[in-house]
Amino acid sequence: MGQKSLLSLSVPYANAAIRTEIVSRIKTAFAHIDRLAAEAKRALALVGKLDEAIHAKAFRGELVPQDENDEPASVLLERIRAERAAELKPKRGRTARP
Repeated sequence: MGQKSLLSLSVPYANAAIRTEIVSRIKTAFAHIDRLAAEAKRALALVGKLDEAIHAKAFRGELVPQDENDEPASVLLERIRAERAAELKPKRGRTARP
């Protein structure tokens, strides 16, 4: 296809009013995208803060209702230490003779 045949082709295009409307809609869409991107960025920052807040509450024992019948952590830790110490004691028994 040569230049002459390309120049003879009729290429339809929208009139000025339609082109203006298309540009306006594209600008509106990009503005909406920009707002959504900013909102997503703020949401991500809040998620990070929420994660920190959840961890802090967990360490303070505020995520679930506390049961007054539960033993204190200090008692639990002492019991665990005692159990571990009992496991580490060497067992006495007979030694096999050669």
